[in-house]
Amino acid sequence: MGADALAHVLQPLNGVFGADLPNLLVGLGNADDAAVYQINEEQAIVATTDFFPPVVDDPYTFGAIAAANALSDIYAMGGKPLFCLNLVGFPDDLDPSILSDILRGGADKVREAGALIAGGHTVTDHEPKYGLAAIGLVHPQQVWTKGGAQPGDALVLTKALGTGVITTALKNEAASEEHVASAVISMTTLNAAAADSLRSSGAAIHACTDITGFGLLGHALEMAEQSHTRFIFQAGAFAWLPGAPDYALAGYTPGGTQRNANHLAGHVTFADGVSEAQRLLLYDPQTSGGLLAAVSAGSLASARAALEAAGVPCLVVGQVTEGDGLMVEA
Repeated sequence: MGADALAHVLQPLNGVFGADLPNLLVGLGNADDAAVYQINEEQAIVATTDFFPPVVDDPYTFGAIAAANALSDIYAMGGKPLFCLNLVGFPDDLDPSILSDILRGGADKVREAGALIAGGHTVTDHEPKYGLAAIGLVHPQQVWTKGGAQPGDALVLTKALGTGVITTALKNEAASEEHVASAVISMTTLNAAAADSLRSSGAAIHACTDITGFGLLGHALEMAEQSHTRFIFQAGAFAWLPGAPDYALAGYTPGGTQRNANHLAGHVTFADGVSEAQRLLLYDPQTSGGLLAAVSAGSLASARAALEAAGVPCLVVGQVTEGDGLMVEA
């Protein structure tokens, strides 16, 4: 669902529960990656859910991608996963062994995250769908949210972009095995090392999100608006997955690309030197994308060192300034 439609359908819920919810640290009031509910002075629960139809052909790999994608929201809030529940839609006319492989892929990824599968729910559906309800813990004073970015902060991204166009090309039998393999590695890589490195580096992380369906610019706008700041990006500082620019220019863009562009109309300005491929990929819906963090300039070096030591890309893609909206420079 697009950002505009989602905001519209969620708006009435705020009136149902009201605003006097002191233990609900993060909820429906501001769009964020997960809910956070404080249970005592030292602990808060982080809860999120995500599921979708297959983006690759192999069932096991699809399960692993879907699990990594769902767990990513826990990491984006600064939390650590505890346990998960499977969410499954599956057709009656498909071999049940396919579902077994999907669940096995998800379970292995959850185990890699140091969490466990504790149950779940299945329904009959016309196409397979899989994901997780994921539960984690975070210290109430160490929650990362989308708001809080400050002028002078550096914008750090931890993965290359382009999974949307590559998986769309795959569906159209136009993607090379090599390019799909690179995208799969990216999508199945947990954001655990990125989050742990940022947390342990001692860097001041003023805001954070993970890049998924609204694309880099869509999620960046949420951060900028909640922080009452302007984000300026350098198009040349981004990394693209192998083959992604070519697939974008060839027209293998998912439907979400145009929805994201429509939502951002009037909020983003592109410099003349930003190429068409770069623009499309900045709108490109990502699956299990990287973390985008607003890091204080004074602690950028320690954040970079920690990420690089953990083998995590540290792409300094822009900066936070006073103002509003987004700017992409060449």
